[in-house]
Amino acid sequence: MNRPCVAFTTPAAAPRWQRLLLFSPAARIVLFAAMMAGFGFATHAVVEALGWTAGAAGPVPHALAILSLQLLPALLAYLVLVQAVEQRPLDELSLRDLPALGGAGLLAGAILFSIVVGLLWLAGSYHVVAVDWQVDWLPAVLVAGIGAGIGEEIVMRGVLFRIVEEGAGTWWALAVSALFFGAAHIANPGATLWSSAAIAIEAGVLLALVFLLTRSLWACAGLHAAWNVMQGTVYGIPVSGGKVDGLLVSTRTGPDWLSGGTFGAEASVVALLTCSSLSLLLLVVILRRHAIVAPAWRRRAAGVA
Repeated sequence: MNRPCVAFTTPAAAPRWQRLLLFSPAARIVLFAAMMAGFGFATHAVVEALGWTAGAAGPVPHALAILSLQLLPALLAYLVLVQAVEQRPLDELSLRDLPALGGAGLLAGAILFSIVVGLLWLAGSYHVVAVDWQVDWLPAVLVAGIGAGIGEEIVMRGVLFRIVEEGAGTWWALAVSALFFGAAHIANPGATLWSSAAIAIEAGVLLALVFLLTRSLWACAGLHAAWNVMQGTVYGIPVSGGKVDGLLVSTRTGPDWLSGGTFGAEASVVALLTCSSLSLLLLVVILRRHAIVAPAWRRRAAGVA
């Protein structure tokens, strides 16, 4: 995928006030957050009017309400940011890349989490109690798969990682986006400082490297969605602390550092080491391709666009 490392550069003719208040990395992040909040308020009003949040609504309408709140505000705010403010093609969400890169991400996420479960089983921690062929899988796929996979990737990799990278370079973007991703899970059920640190390292770093390598949000979203769906809907393990009914009714035993405890396998050292190993391989490929972006001040000093 031959794409420019930096998707947006400030127009040379832009006046100083636009450079500071519209086109600077900080301004675009704040603008995105404000638009996302506004679209979120409007989306919430719509799903309430549709009755999807009512107590009498079934699991699927509730899931559609959560999906709408996860996905629509982030997607609409990102479309405005890219097309109206940055005024560039939406390459990282190009529909042409969805089958190949999205499919590759789905396959990678499914295999990666299956490896984690296989290692937990070999270590004597993961146990299948029964198989529930009647499991209601659709709500979890909508929320933990599509909603979290696409919505969170737009925010964390499309906005935070990409824009911080434009200003401060790849290394700072990796650190900042990973820390924010870990912190975003600190209030989840069963979360601890360890679980947030594990999420930051195993998922925050890995997904940022996937974006760095492919410059596609579909690859990140596919991996993220498949990881969540395999974890909860297939293997019956809590997803970031949230209990999900899975095809396999399972239990995990052993110390929390091995099993992940009530938070789920993401807090397991097995998941941390497995994802970190893949991150290391991706980083080697990235370094060989010289895909690391220098900070903006170094690029300007070197006269590189």
